[in-house]
Amino acid sequence: MNIDGKHYRTIWLKEDDETVVQIIDQRPLPHKFVIEDLKTVFEVAAAIKDMHIRGAGLVGATAGFGMYVAALNAPKDETFMDQLVSDGDFLKSTRPTAVNLAWAVERQLEAIAAVDGDVDAKVAKAKEIALTIADEDADFCRRLGEHGVSIIEEISKAKNGEVINILTHCNAGWLAFVDYGSATAPMYAAHDKGIKIHVWVDETRPRNQGARLTAWELGQHGVPHTVIADNVGGHLMQHGLVDLVITGTDRTTYTGDVGNKIGTYLKALAAKDNSVPFYTALPSSTFDWVMRDGVKEVPIEQRDGTEVKYIQGKYKGEVVEVLLTPEDSPAANYAFDVTPARLVTGLITERGICDASEEGVLGLYPEKKK
Repeated sequence: MNIDGKHYRTIWLKEDDETVVQIIDQRPLPHKFVIEDLKTVFEVAAAIKDMHIRGAGLVGATAGFGMYVAALNAPKDETFMDQLVSDGDFLKSTRPTAVNLAWAVERQLEAIAAVDGDVDAKVAKAKEIALTIADEDADFCRRLGEHGVSIIEEISKAKNGEVINILTHCNAGWLAFVDYGSATAPMYAAHDKGIKIHVWVDETRPRNQGARLTAWELGQHGVPHTVIADNVGGHLMQHGLVDLVITGTDRTTYTGDVGNKIGTYLKALAAKDNSVPFYTALPSSTFDWVMRDGVKEVPIEQRDGTEVKYIQGKYKGEVVEVLLTPEDSPAANYAFDVTPARLVTGLITERGICDASEEGVLGLYPEKKK
């Protein structure tokens, strides 16, 4: 993704000191562009838990780099692996809904444990795997765009080249991954091909990732878009103003149930009622290959209620938070919901597009058949 003409990934190793991980701190966006250094496991964990970074792919990549940082700082003796396992458990506890996080930690631990050699060789392996996870995420998202753009092309042909109105929820864009994004990858690909698109961007309360992040990155890429309140989507669909819904996901079962930002389920219900196709885009690292029933089994993170009660914005040149609610009113903050597979038209993956079903998913990933 280009920011003011310069290409950035969302996470990388510092150019002059590769023991330091650098991220784009997403909290002050779109008002400030801040690069943050991460040097310890505690700093990485805080970045994940407190949402300096967020999004399925980027959480996974950050966990991968977090394990590299853990390896750098672990005792160089017989307790090395024990410390890494402990640090991995600590990282996994930060965002329980995000399957990419545990996947990246376990991938690192398995690779590091398999190294025959001294601690330095294990640290080198941790660095290699962290970079590989990041590169794979970017490549998978690029391929998501190549497959997903075919859906937009078909709708464009049916509309004789008129503008395609796409609705998206939360931020499943470049900022949620290492590069390209998942839900946004087909949009960027379509825009770059000259297909006329316009994106309805749900604000996505309570942290407003749509209004703050998706709108910002679409604007950086020159994609026409409009920010809307979270409850507008159904009205737009009733009046023929949405041609397609594309969302991301933080955990999707191999049976096709989609865990994503709170409010996604309501968009899927509205889409179903109005015959609007509803697709979810995800790299294979976001599939849960164990859970069958997402509604019953996917753990739903409950965050601090202050995120609901306060809202962040820019006032007189400064980024500030203001209280929205009566000070003594309690607030509940469920971060995710699960959309049953029956409401999902299809899944866009790096291997192609499939039905949101066990048969469809395993048709693309036959090696996962039990």
